[in-house]
Amino acid sequence: MRRLILMTLLLAAPLAANAQTWPGWPGPPPPGYDPGSAIADQHRIEMDRLRHQAAQREALAQQQRLQTQLTIQRLEASRQPTPPLPPQTAYAPRTLEQERQAREAQDARRDQMVRGVTEIDAWLDRRPN
Repeated sequence: MRRLILMTLLLAAPLAANAQTWPGWPGPPPPGYDPGSAIADQHRIEMDRLRHQAAQREALAQQQRLQTQLTIQRLEASRQPTPPLPPQTAYAPRTLEQERQAREAQDARRDQMVRGVTEIDAWLDRRPN
């Protein structure tokens, strides 16, 4: 039992010594070292890094917006202009001869359509068996 306690104490002694050393330095911390200010410095440095990164991203976005506008302007400038529409002509009434020809053409179209339908009318008008 004594051996077990003695072995435990011997093994625990070096572990306790390791736990007391300052991380990163072989000895005690340098004079004036404040762990709170060190953490605050780390946070400030990280915040500065993040602000710088955000500023870079904003500058890139602005540059891309400008490039987009320039590309749109270049495309609009390179388009072929649409030809102007012909001037509107004033209303010119048809002559009596043109009106007569239009009526005759309409009558001819109507007669041609009726000729194709007369067979159907005849079939519908037949006597039932």
